[in-house]
Amino acid sequence: MTAQTTTVEAPELASQRIGAATTDRISRVRISLAYLPLAAPISDAKVFAGRQKPLTEIAFLFAEIATEGGYEGIGFGYSKRAGGPGMYAHANEIADKLIGEDPNDIARLWNKLVWAGASMGRSGLTTQTIAAFDIALWDLKAKRAQLPLAKLLGAHRDSVQVYNTSGGYLSMELGQVLDNIDESRGNGIGGIKIKVGQPDTRADLKRVARVRGHLGDGFPFMVDANQQWSRTTAARMGRVLEQFDLTWIEEPLDCYDAAGHAALAASLDTPIATGEMLTSVAEHWNLISAHASDIVQPDAPRVGGITPFLRIAALADHHGLSLAPHFAMEIHLHLAAAYPQEPWLEHFEWLEPMFNERLEVRDGRMFVPNRPGLGFSLSEQALAWTTETRSFTG
Repeated sequence: MTAQTTTVEAPELASQRIGAATTDRISRVRISLAYLPLAAPISDAKVFAGRQKPLTEIAFLFAEIATEGGYEGIGFGYSKRAGGPGMYAHANEIADKLIGEDPNDIARLWNKLVWAGASMGRSGLTTQTIAAFDIALWDLKAKRAQLPLAKLLGAHRDSVQVYNTSGGYLSMELGQVLDNIDESRGNGIGGIKIKVGQPDTRADLKRVARVRGHLGDGFPFMVDANQQWSRTTAARMGRVLEQFDLTWIEEPLDCYDAAGHAALAASLDTPIATGEMLTSVAEHWNLISAHASDIVQPDAPRVGGITPFLRIAALADHHGLSLAPHFAMEIHLHLAAAYPQEPWLEHFEWLEPMFNERLEVRDGRMFVPNRPGLGFSLSEQALAWTTETRSFTG
């Protein structure tokens, strides 16, 4: 499919109150919508419960920001199953608000963008759209400093322990899951997560027992119910799962059930992890303040970008919680490296065709690249999968 390209000139800034500290301005913003097809349909517990259809593709909103001084940054937001065209439409509405602005004023620009669409709310689609711009601005800032983003933020480590999720979906036969585990471990992955939440909990327990036996004692092992258990089922399953020495149980309940998650976290030795589906700092604060999890799992493209992610990370660290960002390892590697406590990073190889660069994994850890910024650039394949694009200039 050939992408449709249009260029729009932004109106002149209403205010030119920019002082001498401003040495550069945004001159061009380019947005694009692309669809990444998956090799095979993917199903988790939400599909088995009839709530969603199998996942076959991922929509990406890319934002590329250039400045008068010759710097460029790239960021992205994403959506699964629905929302991609909506994100692109909202990006069209707000992209011109960045023209002429100082790209270093990231927090102020985040506020400007969120209030431009505040009648639609300050979470959900609006923040997921803003994420692409915010991430691009952080990428640009780190490139200007000639530093990897982790180093710009202040890294606590140059590598992060990494676990794999993509090989453990419910749509995969158990034999395939075990083969995927062997491949992941052979490639240097340091932890394995599988999906649970089938209608028959006995099938889940059989699957977990087989995987633990295959991994052996002590190897980091997580399970993810994708919000599909009731409070009663989660409590019962949590008690039975204690025997498998799990690193955590993920999303046992609806993501907004702070009281239910708090009760589980208080009653089980196995840590509770949740937060990937939340789309704002406020939603994460509700869980953190309720002591609803032991491990927070913010997703920078979902919460609105790196700016709100850093606020969530500060709240989590203040409460002594562990961090395991969801998906988008290309972004979260840098953010996890800058978290004070030892975090986990989720490995998904799905996004690799979109980028020219690859991330290094060995000895159970993923290493921060020495490339400036986030360290990735769009591949020719990503451009081929692009369906729409639009540029805004001053």
